[in-house]
Amino acid sequence: MRKTIPIATTTAAAFATVALATSHVSIETMGAQTCITSNGTPDHAVGQFPNQGNPHHFRPQNLEFCFDAQPTKGKTASTRARTVGIAKNGIPIRPGTADWFDDQSPRGHSRNPASGWNLEGMGPDNTLGLDQNNAHVDHCGLYHYHGMPTDWLSIDRDTVMGYAADGFEIHYVGDQAQSSYVLKSGTRPSAPFGDYDGSYEQDYSFAAGSGNLDRCNGGEVAGKYVYFTTDTYPFFPRCHWGVVSADFTQAR
Repeated sequence: MRKTIPIATTTAAAFATVALATSHVSIETMGAQTCITSNGTPDHAVGQFPNQGNPHHFRPQNLEFCFDAQPTKGKTASTRARTVGIAKNGIPIRPGTADWFDDQSPRGHSRNPASGWNLEGMGPDNTLGLDQNNAHVDHCGLYHYHGMPTDWLSIDRDTVMGYAADGFEIHYVGDQAQSSYVLKSGTRPSAPFGDYDGSYEQDYSFAAGSGNLDRCNGGEVAGKYVYFTTDTYPFFPRCHWGVVSADFTQAR
């Protein structure tokens, strides 16, 4: 039986010089699968692109992400997903980056992973040109979140902000959910050197019990396992305990 949950069509107000765009998104459950389809346009303001850290233009998309409607938690965490989840407004959640420190690149980073230091999208210097909703666009114009969108809370919603690649809900509950990742102390042992300041994923380590969430930024709500969006690293789940849908492993 197909269950359709219509989401109202809204207009994303322009930010700076970005043209107005209309958001279209639907959520459908049929049998064992739930699918979210959208045109990749959010129901909130979009920042100006290109900008100093991002040379790309925003473009509407034809997106469909399907996942288990009744996910099951396993014992082994998977890091297969390139897109870790999909927000209820149809915007992909992609906190990781494909950029690595590279002192041979004019930009200081490239797709070459040889340095071992993976650029963190939510780093302190906003190197990748995120907008006011902690999002930016890739080379295809795909708008996606690296952190919790600021404007989300100004729209009337419940705590479920989206669904992970394995089908578990993603909730935002503010400081009630505390990540168990901590910033390392000291300095990096290789280039780019410098203090651990959150500019790279490797600046953080998982410290079980330091927060109330697990390695994949998950915990329980009313006895049900879910993931959380947090205000600190890793911001979204970056691994999954369930079966990851192939829709989230593809390059887009």
